Amino acid sequence: MTTLLVIKQALVTVYSKYEVYITPLLKFLLALISLLLINSGLGYMESIDRMTVVMIVALMCSFMPTGFIALMGAVFVLLHLYSFSLECAAVTGAGFLLLFLLYLRFAPKDTVVVVLLPICFLLRIPYVIPISMGLIGTPASAVSVACGVIVYYMLHYVTQNATVIAAMADEETAAKFRFIIDGLIKNREMVVTIAAFATTVIIVYLLRRMSIDYAWTIAMTAGAVVNIMVLLVGDLIFDINESLLSVILGTVLSFLLVLVLQFFVFYVDYSRTEKVQFEDDEYYYYVKAVPKVTVAKPEKKVKQISSTRTGQTKSQPKGQTRNSRPVHR
Repeated sequence: MTTLLVIKQALVTVYSKYEVYITPLLKFLLALISLLLINSGLGYMESIDRMTVVMIVALMCSFMPTGFIALMGAVFVLLHLYSFSLECAAVTGAGFLLLFLLYLRFAPKDTVVVVLLPICFLLRIPYVIPISMGLIGTPASAVSVACGVIVYYMLHYVTQNATVIAAMADEETAAKFRFIIDGLIKNREMVVTIAAFATTVIIVYLLRRMSIDYAWTIAMTAGAVVNIMVLLVGDLIFDINESLLSVILGTVLSFLLVLVLQFFVFYVDYSRTEKVQFEDDEYYYYVKAVPKVTVAKPEKKVKQISSTRTGQTKSQPKGQTRNSRPVHR
């Protein structure tokens, strides 16, 4: 554990020293991965489905606020859907506008969640986001998590039903709109997932704020269990055919990843907890102090070995060095 703490301290030191370079690099990688996934999943407009275009846009995102990544991702999605179907682009654009207004109202600082959640869905570990946001966010983060879920299911629905939408005649515009809107509104799996993730965020937030030992670990465990239970209950009620094994394995893997987050954000030593009481003219104060676990970086000591051997040093006359010889006249 000491080695891990030393590595953690070294990483924190490196990031604080080179933050001006590391942060744009992370934004660039996030934008690059997001745009590549959008192009690979949709890919209807060839003019933007090019590596040079993606690299240029990702480079622009690296010097802009995080919200710009979500904006460019929405632009790429709408351009692809416009090339595929005008109706899909119109419905998706209206959905993006509503989500954007909702996001700005409740959780303007959680933009990265809307971008990361669809990526985590593709990696089969979406449950890591609600647990993490419950630990480091606020109850309003449930809105950002819900927006990310809606974005993923909107794109998933379009890609899954692309053949059906393309088969409809051009004169069936109203039918296309009705088919797309009904598919999004009546998506029971999306509703159950939003309910599970929002409940997880709130439960984890409430528990990790409690003044009990191992509050974060208890909150993470409870959030993982609540997430599984809500998804399974939703599966039983709405018959959405959710894979039990997939939910359990994804939740367990997400829990392990959140443990890494806890190690870097909130790693304390409960064995050295102190409770302090003091007062002033108006109040009594009861403080529970839990120290963070830190370790100093070990210093390297270099020993200098003299070439002079012990016992060979002889006394020299004053004014005469050891290797000097007397001068004979």
